[in-house]
Amino acid sequence: MVDENEFFRQATLRISSSLKSETALQRSMAYLEQYMPVSGMFFALYDPQLNVTRMLSFVWPSNISHPNKTLVVPKEYWGWMKNQWSNLEKIKITNDISKEEEPIRRIFAPLWPNDTSHITMALRLDEMRLGILGIFVEGKNRYNESHAHLISLLHEPFAIAISNILQHQEILRLKDILADDNSYLRKELMAMTGKTIIGADFGLRGVMEMVSQVAPLNSPVLLLGETGVGKEVIANAIHFSSKRKDNSYIRVNCGAIPENLIDSELFGHEKGAFTGAISSKRGRFERANTGTIFLDEVGELPPAAQVRLLRVIQQREIERVGGAETLPVDVRIISATHQNLEEMVKSGTFREDLFYRLNVFPITIPPLRYRADDIPALVSHFLEHKSRELGIDRLPVISQETMEDLQSYPWPGNVRELENFVERALIQGRVENTLDKLSFRDAAAPGTTMAHSKASPLDDNLPSMDEAIASHIRMALAKTRGKIEGDDGAARLLKIHPSTLRGRMRKLGIPYGRNRTMNQIPNP
Repeated sequence: MVDENEFFRQATLRISSSLKSETALQRSMAYLEQYMPVSGMFFALYDPQLNVTRMLSFVWPSNISHPNKTLVVPKEYWGWMKNQWSNLEKIKITNDISKEEEPIRRIFAPLWPNDTSHITMALRLDEMRLGILGIFVEGKNRYNESHAHLISLLHEPFAIAISNILQHQEILRLKDILADDNSYLRKELMAMTGKTIIGADFGLRGVMEMVSQVAPLNSPVLLLGETGVGKEVIANAIHFSSKRKDNSYIRVNCGAIPENLIDSELFGHEKGAFTGAISSKRGRFERANTGTIFLDEVGELPPAAQVRLLRVIQQREIERVGGAETLPVDVRIISATHQNLEEMVKSGTFREDLFYRLNVFPITIPPLRYRADDIPALVSHFLEHKSRELGIDRLPVISQETMEDLQSYPWPGNVRELENFVERALIQGRVENTLDKLSFRDAAAPGTTMAHSKASPLDDNLPSMDEAIASHIRMALAKTRGKIEGDDGAARLLKIHPSTLRGRMRKLGIPYGRNRTMNQIPNP
């Protein structure tokens, strides 16, 4: 006499004993052999929309050739099959295939020898799909109602098992899609940034030599240089030349994230960690695990975030905001800034220990005014790229005199300014129908001309970057009468976040809030 409760418990333990469905079937079959004859087992799925039956998982004897994983089943059999298993726990015993009605003979005969016995059980899935468990053994008339009854006790465990198989297959499918999307996005990123770095053989030769030295390693890299020199392009080159090139590459503009959100963005947060945290969220470092994270404008990080970043570098682990669990991360850090971090360390606005951790392999990218030989190649590249974007079929010709003017201009905004300058010239030339004789003089920024903008690369009268930024901020504050936030505030005028503007003002010594009086705001 079989103890059905014990049978159910032991069989269920084996059915759910492994994430590998074949392993679970083998263990289940080994247990069932104590109670009935069995040579093989399988899970199958019939999809009437595709008219196919798919073998999801099976254990097969070596002396019987197993069928193809995908089998075509005539569509007219769907109604018959649903009628046969209208009660989804109904068991079907087939002891002699030759004596069965036509549909069963048509389905079974091509798959199994005539001298085999079968028990099949429908598994509850949904309205449109039929899951099937099958067991079989060599020889006719090997199964009886007592065997079918024992199998019927296991309907729920087997139904859960086949559902898990389907979910696992869906996860694998989505994983493949994600991998394909990532590969596509990497190619798109390379297409946008360019596989060839303009100036690699001239003004950036020394930089590219350093890139080739450090790219294969996991050492932190600090990119230094003025705004617009192409620090992001160099960071991309380091990542895509490294062993991590097929893994995640996460870019973060530290100056664009509000101070109260920086920890959550970088390190993630747990559900309920703060108002509005309705679910857990992975941070940028988790997303960059086994890959590279590029921290642009790292000098903008607030003190609290600097402490947490230091811990990531030292201990290779993070804690989400509001969480107690430490999460290990394997991330290569590339950071960049246009600021003088050594001066910030002296003034106490940047941690000294963090500076030395980031400054393992510094690379200084020279400004464009020191790379005049690169300008012709850059102009050619931007003309081709921007012409394609603007739908211009024929590339303009640049005269030698115009090119000399471009090379003699100091380009305080560096490569980014040159790119915008070329685009502006193309737009004006297109509007005025003068692309054949493109003149960059007409594209100069308001208040300047190429003729009177020429300056020596070592012109001592040029203001420093911080002085220029401070002057620009003061002009915006004067226009808004000291107001920072809102539609009529300086942040909106400068197109940056109010928190970022306050941070810049604090570092540049520009008073605001209670520390500001109206006589401190200069007139425009």
